[in-house]
Amino acid sequence: MIAPNLLRPRFVLAVPDAAVTAAWWSDVMGFRETFRTDGWVFVSKGDCTIHLGSCPDALAPKDLGDHSYFGYIETDAIDSYHQAISAKGADIFAAPADKPWGMREMGVRTPDGHRMMFGQSI
Repeated sequence: MIAPNLLRPRFVLAVPDAAVTAAWWSDVMGFRETFRTDGWVFVSKGDCTIHLGSCPDALAPKDLGDHSYFGYIETDAIDSYHQAISAKGADIFAAPADKPWGMREMGVRTPDGHRMMFGQSI
């Protein structure tokens, strides 16, 4: 039996309003909208896609504490991405820094309160 490869990272996020959150992903993070239907908006950048689902009555991501982390996304230009999204008002909770595991990483918080890490191989 051959083990399958895992391809194209995709994340599914429950958010208060998918359309509002999608606008932030586009305007600040540089993603583009790739799909929209009732209660759902998908945004993509490169091979990474985020599926945003409207869940207005769910617990707010900012109230999840450490469980608000949803993903680790690798890039090939972390410092320039940091500069670009910082200029557009992204909430950077961890500035780019070299880590002992061989990655240069930064942390970003969405307006809804989800947190993600971006990393680049050193």
